[in-house]
Amino acid sequence: MYPPAVTACAMTSILDNPAVRQAVLPVTVDQYHRWGATGLIRENTELLRGIIVEKMIKSPLHSWLVQFLVERLRADLSAEFHVRQEQPLTFTDSEPEPDVAVVAGNPDAYRSTHPSSARLVIEIAVTSLELDREKAGVYAAAGVGEYLIIVPDQQCVEVYTDPQGSGYREVRTFRGGERIRLTSLPDVTVDLSALFQN
Repeated sequence: MYPPAVTACAMTSILDNPAVRQAVLPVTVDQYHRWGATGLIRENTELLRGIIVEKMIKSPLHSWLVQFLVERLRADLSAEFHVRQEQPLTFTDSEPEPDVAVVAGNPDAYRSTHPSSARLVIEIAVTSLELDREKAGVYAAAGVGEYLIIVPDQQCVEVYTDPQGSGYREVRTFRGGERIRLTSLPDVTVDLSALFQN
């Protein structure tokens, strides 16, 4: 049988209890890889701070937004970066699979290892807003320069910049028809009117 994965709901309730949190046995990245290679872990999981978390089912809106962002970023990025779609990033105690990540270098540099950081990470929060906010600390600790959470039902984007330790020093929210000029990629803008078209 598969080892149990923690759902987002469980993370925001059970693991909020300090006694439970102290009793949890963390999984290392190496263990996670070994279990995955032998089929002991389902494919729809990611590792966050040593905890195996089950990923949410993707809605049509989620898939559309990911595809839209990937195509826009690939069109605007210089050759020194490339876009990864729903692929792992390997950190010290985590291996998230962000919806979109912009990574320095050529894809060939990652034939044998996943990137250990990213210039930009984007998560689409259709049903996973609290979990995606929790990931901000994971991404900041890994030196991800800028983190965006797209919140479709509120038609807004939370933008996290200036990583320091396990958090971001600046968090801004953009709404409606605003345009976001990315600090991590100054030549790239995100037009929210196109992102949230009706």
